[in-house]
Amino acid sequence: MVETVSYSTFAAIFNVGWAATQVSHMSMVNCITFNSTSRVVLASCRNAFTMVANLSLYGVALIVFGISTAKTRADIENQYRWIAYLSIFIGCCFVGIFLFGTKEPRSKAGICANIHARISWTYWFLKILYYQVALVYVLTRLVLNVSQAYLAFYVINDLGMAQSAKALAPAIIYICSFIVSVLLQEVAWNGQRLKAYHTAGGILWMFCGVGILLLPGSMSVFMYAISVFIGIANALMMVTAVSMQSILIGEDLNGCAFVCGSLSFLDKISCGLALFVLQSYQSSSPRVAGNYSTDVYFSVTRYGLGLVPAFCSLVGVAVTSTMELHTPFSKPLMEPLLE
Repeated sequence: MVETVSYSTFAAIFNVGWAATQVSHMSMVNCITFNSTSRVVLASCRNAFTMVANLSLYGVALIVFGISTAKTRADIENQYRWIAYLSIFIGCCFVGIFLFGTKEPRSKAGICANIHARISWTYWFLKILYYQVALVYVLTRLVLNVSQAYLAFYVINDLGMAQSAKALAPAIIYICSFIVSVLLQEVAWNGQRLKAYHTAGGILWMFCGVGILLLPGSMSVFMYAISVFIGIANALMMVTAVSMQSILIGEDLNGCAFVCGSLSFLDKISCGLALFVLQSYQSSSPRVAGNYSTDVYFSVTRYGLGLVPAFCSLVGVAVTSTMELHTPFSKPLMEPLLE
């Protein structure tokens, strides 16, 4: 009980800091430029470096595991403790570089009269697009977070793959997401293309979900191919979902923190509830049938990785089709809001 309370407390403190960082960083994208293509480029760049950060953690873990050998439980705890220490240290270094090495820009005088206008939070609740974007963003985060939570358990417990698979499959996803995020920066974006690319990512995830549900242990090697398409779909959906927020915000820059913050709050609550519900149906007993080669074992893990993301993708695609995304920004691509 004490361990649960202490872990929950530190997790809550971490999420407060993470939410503050995430909301401010996402809001920053809209304050740099009004151009819709530039905003999508910045969102895709942000997503690409998120993948770099995830892959860097694998590099840190590889170094720690290579330097030290674990023979007891205490040794394993020390390994993961050092991984945490090094990750925090590297993160603090980059935060320091950003805070002290980046010159604080100022808004260009007279570029837009309503930049400094106060916007009531009730203003957003009167917009239908707010609810549509919120639903698409929350569903996208559900796809990414729920699938990420169950991926390692699926490849080990359901497919009976080697222990290395629980690191290799996520690494493939991150690499593919990084590549796609970089390629998305070369597209000239508008509302219709955002909808089309998000729909493509959602459809791709639906096929991946079906494959995950029906994949037997004898064909477990195909999980690596599925991971490639999951990485592509994740990048398409995440970049476009975040960019839809930029279209919703438009030139109302004083409201971007509320939009990003409220949507981030909704996604964290929904992901927590989804995982809680799934885990409530998780059996505490291990799988009895040991024949991984022929069985398609429909566990909560398989449903969490395959069915839930596929269903969320389907609903997200349906909502996206009803959205009217207008990109009225005619600002030149190279003209920033800051100086």
